Amino acid sequence: MNQPQYITGYLKWAIALTAALGAILEVIDTSIVNVALTHMQASLGATVTEIAWVVTGYAIANVILIPLTAWLGDFFGRKAYFIFSLVGFTLASILCGLSVNLPMLVISRILQGLCGGGLLAKGQAILFQTFPPHEQGVAQAVFGVGVIAGPAIGPTLGGYLTDTLGWRWIFFINLPFGILATLMAWLFLPKDENKSNNTKVDWWGIILLTVAVGSLQALLEEGEQEDWFSSNFIRTLAIAATVGMALFIWRELTTRTPAVDLRVLRYRSLSAGSIYSGILGMGLYGTLFVVPIFAQSILDFSATQTGFLLAPGALSSAVVMILLGKISTKVDARILIAIGAIGSALVMFDLSNISPQTGTDQLFWPLVMRGGVTVLMFLPLSLATLGALPKQAVSAGSGFYNLTRQLGGSVGIAALTSLLSQREAFHRAVLLTHLTPYDFATNERLQTLTATFQSKGMDVVTAQQQALASLSQIVDTQAAVLSFADVFRVVGVAFLCSLPLLMFLGKGGKGAKAPAAH
Repeated sequence: MNQPQYITGYLKWAIALTAALGAILEVIDTSIVNVALTHMQASLGATVTEIAWVVTGYAIANVILIPLTAWLGDFFGRKAYFIFSLVGFTLASILCGLSVNLPMLVISRILQGLCGGGLLAKGQAILFQTFPPHEQGVAQAVFGVGVIAGPAIGPTLGGYLTDTLGWRWIFFINLPFGILATLMAWLFLPKDENKSNNTKVDWWGIILLTVAVGSLQALLEEGEQEDWFSSNFIRTLAIAATVGMALFIWRELTTRTPAVDLRVLRYRSLSAGSIYSGILGMGLYGTLFVVPIFAQSILDFSATQTGFLLAPGALSSAVVMILLGKISTKVDARILIAIGAIGSALVMFDLSNISPQTGTDQLFWPLVMRGGVTVLMFLPLSLATLGALPKQAVSAGSGFYNLTRQLGGSVGIAALTSLLSQREAFHRAVLLTHLTPYDFATNERLQTLTATFQSKGMDVVTAQQQALASLSQIVDTQAAVLSFADVFRVVGVAFLCSLPLLMFLGKGGKGAKAPAAH
């Protein structure tokens, strides 16, 4: 059997930088808008529910396109499709910045998500098809720096641009980098030689995928706000997602020209790695979602301050990623992933010791450690999942792998948001059982607060009312802190429970062979 041909010399590193830049653009724009939503809401006259679709629309479009990237790359050509995605993403970013009303902004974000979906999965597939196995570690490290640091960089950059130049610049900033990435792709990516000869399009597969994945993503994005299954809208989405997914799987397994090649899941390492990727997405995106909420709601941080709180962790990820890239192909990936999972769990358990007095100093090292140990899962998992696949299966495999991480992040954010709300209500109810007129400590605290307000010139009745309000606020804060601690513990336990999946992964090291197909 002929050995696969790989690109040599400086060109392969230029390709790596091109793929990494495209991925960074896509990943950062997933989170960069979160800190600017209130500014957009005021500028466009939208409600909280309406402005949320700026995030939801992008996420839905993104997850719909990711599984289709392998087919689109084969149909149009790898280079042509990657350049088209970059140009489309850049133009859509300009439209977002120029939007004069909410519908225009949401439609532009959907277009941005559709084009961005091709940058992440296709960029990673390009690297696996460009570099030989013994160089995959360094190549994937270059690519992974942006992917794993992007969710932390996004809020930092978004907060700074919004506070200094206005929210529209979080989109305009993509213009110079989009142009640069497009020129690099045009210059460095090799010409398309093996486009698919089959011109038949699996429209039913695409439609069913859109219904299934789009409904699932919308359910996860809007579930908490709509009170989950008490809402007819959420129940309809759940039915559409279930029925659509069943029909999609049946269609893709029975048609001769599937839009998404599900048969690639016969490789055991891809199946197990994709499941683990979902868990990694829950931990990676879920934690980066919870920490800013804690900082802003409990510590009263601004968007910019919150971004700078996360920045050292992003820098830690980048440094560890580069160092790990040099040894990752020489060490059993499962060992590195296990160390990363256990390390992440320990960091989560450390963060669960937070209190109302917790500040930047107490959060700094846990967040730096979280950034470092997460890399020990991310990079080796990519190599163990995709590195041993046959070259012709890498593109489809990369689509599944990145899809599960994106959906895992959505599931994690939805689950942790719901858990936060439920545990906060639980802890508040428990704390209130101790606040009775017959409790000595409660009465003493009320008397102290009342005296404090009286010393500021309030009459007795007003001072007592203010004391009760202050005590209620203290209870709310303590209940919120306890609920955040519960969330960190749950994420830590999830990492530990994921360890048995490592038995199904490949070694991912130098000379790894394609895993058995089942």
